[in-house]
Amino acid sequence: MPTTLNLGVLAHVDAGKTSLTERILFDAGVIRTIGDVDHGTTQTDTLVLERQRGITIQSAVVSFRVGDLTCNLIDTPGHPDFIAEVERALGVLDAVILVVSAVEGVQSQTRRLSRAIANLGLPCLIFVNKIDRMGARETDLVDEIARELQRDLVVLSRVTDLGTRDAASAPRDLGSPRAIDDIVDVLTRHDDALLQRFVDADGMLTGDELSGTLREQCARATVTPVMFGSAMTGVGIPQLFEGLSLLAPAGKPDDDAPLAAEVFKVQRLPGGERILICRIWSGTMTVRSNVPIVRPHARAGEEIPPSKITGIDLFRD
Repeated sequence: MPTTLNLGVLAHVDAGKTSLTERILFDAGVIRTIGDVDHGTTQTDTLVLERQRGITIQSAVVSFRVGDLTCNLIDTPGHPDFIAEVERALGVLDAVILVVSAVEGVQSQTRRLSRAIANLGLPCLIFVNKIDRMGARETDLVDEIARELQRDLVVLSRVTDLGTRDAASAPRDLGSPRAIDDIVDVLTRHDDALLQRFVDADGMLTGDELSGTLREQCARATVTPVMFGSAMTGVGIPQLFEGLSLLAPAGKPDDDAPLAAEVFKVQRLPGGERILICRIWSGTMTVRSNVPIVRPHARAGEEIPPSKITGIDLFRD
């Protein structure tokens, strides 16, 4: 059954967040060439100031497809000066890719973002970027992430030639005894029944059984999968695409329920027209319908008249 995933990409500035977004869109076939942050040619950085400074200032939405999964990807700012833009986007997400540099590791904004993600109960996948950079780390970085972000991690990648141009990342064999022991140790912290089955089976759980339990716990945001790769070389991106299924929502919006939508971004076209980018939680929105508007911080007694929908566009890959 086709599923839609509203996915955010978050990171501390310079961890490679926008570069990862470009690589995802390229490998998904949305763009033909990969833009460069330093040259101001990226798909999601459209403001003149963003292209001049090589940073993301406003959130941008693009769409791509992986199998039956349609992903609406929101690229958010990494600089702490624009944290309000990130917080607005968080409220409409189903899940998050949190990017961590393999060299710099956990940074101040990484901690703040991780706390915000956890407070909202959002499923999160951590992508460790820049494994091809000199000084890149693996095992001690995983320990650092678990300690600093206070997350139960399930490592799904194995890395070779770390810190070199030949750095590569491959999926971990979930059926190997070492992988089973490591993953069961994490999953059983939140599932006593799995621990009992593991004991009864004398440690002989199958990879399929572990995958199913891992998917359930990722969806509940009790564990966090970790993958390694490089946005610049494309290493680890196929694994990342496969890992998105761990974050996909189980249910679908109720089209017959009353309309409930949340606006998280407002844009103005050159002609002055206003575009509201929103997430529809339930119900149906149609052209020429009058929609009631509610402002959470409106003054007492302030009434806002309904607005007419003059056009609807969907993000498409």
